[in-house]
Amino acid sequence: MERLPTHPGERPHESDASSGPARTAPPTATAAVDARGIVTEWSDGARQLLGYPPSEVVGQPAARLLAGAAGAAALRDAAGRERWSGTVALRHRDGRRLRRELLAHRRTADGSVTEWLVVSAVTGTPEGQTPSGPPEGEAAGGGAPGSATAGSETGGSEAAGSGTYGSEAAGSGPLGEWAFRQAPCVLAVFDADLRLVRANAGTEQVLSLTEDQMRGRRLPEIVPHPVSDETEAKMRRVLEGGGPQHLRAGAGPAGTGADDGWSTSLVPLKDPAGRVRAVCLAAHQRLQEHLARQRMLLLSEASARIGTTADSGRTAQELADIAVPRLADFAAVDLLDAPRHGGEPSPAAPARPLATTRTAVCSVLDDGPAASAAGTKTLYPALSPVARCLSQGHGALYDAADPDLLRWARQDPGAARLLGSGTHSVMVVPMRAHGATLGVALFGRHRRAEPFEADDLWLAEELTAKAAVSIHTTRRDSREHTSTMTLQRSLLPQTLPDQGALDIATRYLPAGTRAGVGGDWFDVIPLSGARVALVVGDVVGHGIRASATMGRLRTAVRTLADVDLPPDELLTHLDDLVLHLSADEGGTEGADESAGGIGTTCLYAVYDPVSRRCALARAGHPPPAAVTPDGAVRFLDVPAGPPLGLGGLPFETFETELPEGSLLALYTDGLLAARDHDIDEALDKMFAALARPAKTLDTVCDRVLTAMLTHRPDDDIALLVARTRALHADRVAAWDLASDPAVVARARKHATEQLTAWGLDDAAFITELTVSELVTNAIRYGRPPIQLRLIHEDSTLTCEVFDSSSTAPHMRRARTFDEGGRGLLLVGQLARRWGTRHALTGKTVWAEQSLSPD
Repeated sequence: MERLPTHPGERPHESDASSGPARTAPPTATAAVDARGIVTEWSDGARQLLGYPPSEVVGQPAARLLAGAAGAAALRDAAGRERWSGTVALRHRDGRRLRRELLAHRRTADGSVTEWLVVSAVTGTPEGQTPSGPPEGEAAGGGAPGSATAGSETGGSEAAGSGTYGSEAAGSGPLGEWAFRQAPCVLAVFDADLRLVRANAGTEQVLSLTEDQMRGRRLPEIVPHPVSDETEAKMRRVLEGGGPQHLRAGAGPAGTGADDGWSTSLVPLKDPAGRVRAVCLAAHQRLQEHLARQRMLLLSEASARIGTTADSGRTAQELADIAVPRLADFAAVDLLDAPRHGGEPSPAAPARPLATTRTAVCSVLDDGPAASAAGTKTLYPALSPVARCLSQGHGALYDAADPDLLRWARQDPGAARLLGSGTHSVMVVPMRAHGATLGVALFGRHRRAEPFEADDLWLAEELTAKAAVSIHTTRRDSREHTSTMTLQRSLLPQTLPDQGALDIATRYLPAGTRAGVGGDWFDVIPLSGARVALVVGDVVGHGIRASATMGRLRTAVRTLADVDLPPDELLTHLDDLVLHLSADEGGTEGADESAGGIGTTCLYAVYDPVSRRCALARAGHPPPAAVTPDGAVRFLDVPAGPPLGLGGLPFETFETELPEGSLLALYTDGLLAARDHDIDEALDKMFAALARPAKTLDTVCDRVLTAMLTHRPDDDIALLVARTRALHADRVAAWDLASDPAVVARARKHATEQLTAWGLDDAAFITELTVSELVTNAIRYGRPPIQLRLIHEDSTLTCEVFDSSSTAPHMRRARTFDEGGRGLLLVGQLARRWGTRHALTGKTVWAEQSLSPD
């Protein structure tokens, strides 16, 4: 039967793995030496190598085993290292000298005591002799592969190339040898005794050991580490026919042990008959995969941690905090006071001095290079890396020897401190978002030895971009909020109009959230006959669109109020207007559910100081509260109409009489929407604040807001508080007139007599002309009954003529030969204003004149 060739170190009778007892791997000479240089452990392999039994060595100085000055030099060379390897002369028990290749690992025993583990092959060559046979005391054939000529060219070549597994593992011919040696991963071949017979350049580089230094040793002897023991156990499983094995770990760089950035595969090497004769270990670093995963995790975390508030400074600090220490040892964020707008900068754009404000810093050290206080001004020279990167619009990497960085350090003391602190790698990343340059972020490393790479720059740019977008959004929202506030306040009444029917105080509070200012508004509109209209509304949505819609609706309400429409009719017309606005904006890009003001609420009230009656109608708005002079508080039972913009649904007018001195409170729903109490509690607080006596209405407003709010409101609040006055009979005069042209003279007489009683003789001429025209038109074009009424309110005199016809007069310009048509033209010229007010039956034509000089 043909026998398989044996490999170096294998006993011929054990080469056939299919027969005979299980083979025993040749022992390895191992010894442990403590920090004092005393031998603490002595293996059987060490006894075979040097002939000393443990009783003669353990507890004795290890220096006794060294021959010559080379041993002492080896001890000095090993001091301070974690691992040492080299050739030394050892003293055999019989006096011979053996030159041996030793591998020593510093290890910690029992968790506290430091000692050295010394490893060597058993077989050796007495100094000055040839390897004609095993030294005295060695088991025949028990040496490790290739170790009989350790360090000799012949032994190394035989093990590396001419041995059975060496040539089979590496492939046939020079090409196979080149492929094995130059493979871009760790490759090693272990024989059936699990001793290394081949190692490629990748293995040598990773473990910082040559192939000769590792040959003949087991993996736990080359890299003492629990993972090496696990790897060897899996290699044994491969030899026993368990097939390929895999580990998510492996030997780390420079012999430091396992590293989770490694992946190891163990595959069987079989002869032509299919029998497993050796194991090939292949390992590769998963470092790039690991780093890529870490970068993605950091980006994912940044999405949740950057931009958590509407504070640019806080966002900048969040960027610095997330970058340190996982990306950099320090980070600094400098923002421009005024962002630069424009397209992509040209790479050739000249740099210019850059003034910024240090907004955020973070360092692994309390006194790190970026520890300058936030809020300080920073001026970067024109040719500094920061100014250059900002002008070019992209980030850059710099090492400590870069000429640009050195030039910057000579010009800028801050940069000099940066490099003087040991910083060896710097990244500069502009902060850009939506075509605007907001500032710059700096990252540096001084603790970590590895410099920044292109992937680090990519990650820094991604993190900086997230922060830049958040800061840009915050600044844009701030600008929009300011613009919206300006627009909102410009559209609200700047001063309350002069009128004698009501004492009025108002408050407007914008929302304190990022949603922005809404479309709440209030208005006070003087009407004819000394009446006053009160309006409170709330446009759906926030921002400029809501404010603009509010302005359009407020203008519409004023226009409709001038026509003197009843509250229900006014809301009906306003509802139609919202529908038209919605239809016009329905196809506009960016239009949302609040387009045109759909869903807007409104409360419209008209108070008449003569009759002391108040007429109200509401469209989806909260009902007003009324406080009688005796302190009783109640809601006015105004029917709840639908919000504006729904169309087709009616509104109802509610009328009530209010005693003089009553209090009316109109408000928007933001007042009742406080987050820290429910609606019933809110109503109780509002009623209590309204019921408390107060000298001024401003005090009432302040009490209501103080009671209802503990923080900035989540929605806009408009509040209008009014106290009623009455216009008594001594200020109003009325006469019923017959439908006869002869009554016009009598009407003028009634008017002049009343003016004399009021002491207003100076107004007699204009009043007589107005009364003549209005009464004549009522008799000629209207229907009885006819009534003349004069109202004296402070500095205003109003003349009103009522008739039961619904036909309204209109002004026209008379032609040259026309006999009539000039009366209303004269009234319009002499009166401050005039108009027509319709009722359920009939109409009232009125004209106001000012009693004080213009």
